[in-house]
Amino acid sequence: MKTDPTKDTVPKQPLIDTSQKLEQRLRDKVRLVLKVNYFTSIFALIFFVLCLYVLDIKTVIPYVFLSFGILNLINTLLYKYHKNLTLTYNIVSIMTLAGAIIITLFSGGINSPFIFVLALIVVAGYITTKSYGSLYLNLNLLIIVLIYSQSIADFSFVTNVVPEQSKNLFALLSVLFSVYLLGGVFGKNLLSSHHNLYKTKDELEAKITEKETLLKEVHHRVKNNLQTVSSLLSLQSRNNQDKKVKELLKSSQNRVISMAMVHEMLYMREDIGKIEYKSYVQELAEYLIRSIKGTSSNITLDIDIPDLKLNIDTAIPLGLLINEAVTNALKYGIVDDSEGEIFIKLRKDDKDEYVLNIGDDGVGFAEEVNHKTTKSLGLKLIHNLARQLRGSIIRDLSKKGTHYIVKFREISDQIPSMA
Repeated sequence: MKTDPTKDTVPKQPLIDTSQKLEQRLRDKVRLVLKVNYFTSIFALIFFVLCLYVLDIKTVIPYVFLSFGILNLINTLLYKYHKNLTLTYNIVSIMTLAGAIIITLFSGGINSPFIFVLALIVVAGYITTKSYGSLYLNLNLLIIVLIYSQSIADFSFVTNVVPEQSKNLFALLSVLFSVYLLGGVFGKNLLSSHHNLYKTKDELEAKITEKETLLKEVHHRVKNNLQTVSSLLSLQSRNNQDKKVKELLKSSQNRVISMAMVHEMLYMREDIGKIEYKSYVQELAEYLIRSIKGTSSNITLDIDIPDLKLNIDTAIPLGLLINEAVTNALKYGIVDDSEGEIFIKLRKDDKDEYVLNIGDDGVGFAEEVNHKTTKSLGLKLIHNLARQLRGSIIRDLSKKGTHYIVKFREISDQIPSMA
């Protein structure tokens, strides 16, 4: 798959500034709480006047409304100084709960229409947080049971202070207040919150999609650039007559291609953070056999890798290590047109550690030869790459040919230099 490097495929639209959106939602929530506080304070003061001069209620109830209206106004105004919305909410909730209990008790107990205000406190709690909602739900259930118990008791310490001729009007005003607050204020807020929740979810999904598209584009361009480097190395190799130089250039080309394959798999798959390593190793090993031995070779591949995924920080150095081991096996282990087998096995043990067994059944090399004593760049790279993986590598001398056991853990930081 080719792309034009000069073509700008990065999304033109700016990424959504989610933090600003969340700050705006917080400001909207503050304004809503303050608006509700002002509304309930004014409504309480209006109820105070109605109780005294319209409903002819002279004791307890009007003064509860008056006290609540004044104290809640003070509570709301104090928010401008301490800026603690939770404190403001808790104070008004406690005052509302206390006031609603008193008014309910003195306006008929369990039969009082004002008892529905207790349900509004629960709704307000759930609008704020789930924990507040659960707290006020359980508390109000207990209070309602206690109010009922007091209403049916033989001796009651409170009496209904609402005059008989005002009971229907008091009930009407109480129900209107409850319905308006539930539907006109809390209901509207719940609908707005529900809308904003899905709007934020859609915005976040759009942002994630844009980032994934950008990352895929980056991997695609990196892969194309690496292929360009590979083509330059191939061209340089064809124009050079020195056999050793040609071999060095070909080895470098294979290393570049092994890295390009990682980026190609990352942008071609849904999960752009990790690659399916079995298919990667299969493709890499088959490419190396074709590149070094040709299309009609006598090489057998035995790849035993489960369905596991590795991130790019682990996949690239491990891929380069496998590239060097397979290249050495094809060049020096299984010589000329001899038949041979290459083994690659990758497992994850109980200690969350990966174990790579890689080798061939070729001629092998002397036990005293190692990365410190040899001039072979491939052998040095195998050990340096194992160190880059922060793992260990040992040579298994019990088997014919050359076999390595590499143990490592998946790394998640930037790839360090192999120098």
